[in-house]
Amino acid sequence: MFPRGALHSAREAVPDALHSMVDGDHPVTGGRRVGMPPAMTEHERFIVELANTAAAVTLPFFRSDIGHVDKGGKAGFDPVTEADKQAEAAIRKLIAEHYPDHGVIGEEYGEDRPEAEFVWVLDPIDGTRAFISGLPLWTTLIALRVRGEATVGVIAQPYLDEIFLGGPSGARLIRSGGETPLKVRSCEKLTEAVISTTDPNIFNGAELGAWTQVRAAARLARLGCDAYAYAMLASGHMDLVAETSLKTWDWSALIPVIEAAGGKVVNWRGGKPDDGGQVLAVGDERLIDQALVTLKRAAV
Repeated sequence: MFPRGALHSAREAVPDALHSMVDGDHPVTGGRRVGMPPAMTEHERFIVELANTAAAVTLPFFRSDIGHVDKGGKAGFDPVTEADKQAEAAIRKLIAEHYPDHGVIGEEYGEDRPEAEFVWVLDPIDGTRAFISGLPLWTTLIALRVRGEATVGVIAQPYLDEIFLGGPSGARLIRSGGETPLKVRSCEKLTEAVISTTDPNIFNGAELGAWTQVRAAARLARLGCDAYAYAMLASGHMDLVAETSLKTWDWSALIPVIEAAGGKVVNWRGGKPDDGGQVLAVGDERLIDQALVTLKRAAV
């Protein structure tokens, strides 16, 4: 798809094999390739196309003199770039062409038919601070909600040539025309866990206290990874991510990817993520109760 340092068109970037892969075409087994998820569904193939479309826009801007606008005001630094806006516009255009009856919720251009049965949820560049700093930890997050439930999602990092896909067919990492299954790892105890959050300064007083206790119990904590941390969790390299102040477009794509890989995403009360913005993602569900012992005290 995207050789490092090079850029192909969105349609060229999606390998033909990903569109034609069906059961029964393996020359040895006569069925699905051993160890791989089943063939992708229509919406899974399309969401990969959307990720590649966004990459065709964002990559030329990355590590360039793009500049940015601070939309945060008194609430704090919240940059947005031309890459954010153009990428979301390109995604919306493709959705309108293929699925004109579907709704869209996006960070840059708001809501269009958010009550539709099928709704696409878009964050063209999650981690804009990393983007303008030249760090390849930003991602494109895209989810498809069906009757309110996120069923398909991608976490895409095109500079690293990575699309983490989760949906009805399972979870997989797609790179340069090849793919590998995604699977979380076992981690029975919080004391053995590698954990992450983007920035502890985002937490309020009670939240910071809860995070500090979770961090103190864990084996290792890594900061500043934005949504890329969730991709590493789905890949079996991290065990827990806890964050707050997330919007719908920040967490919707994470759920299908992580849960198709065997993990779980909840809020700080242990229920489904919601408008409260507090998210806890784990690879091993046994970590949920251990983390919620402290996180619940700051739950909204």
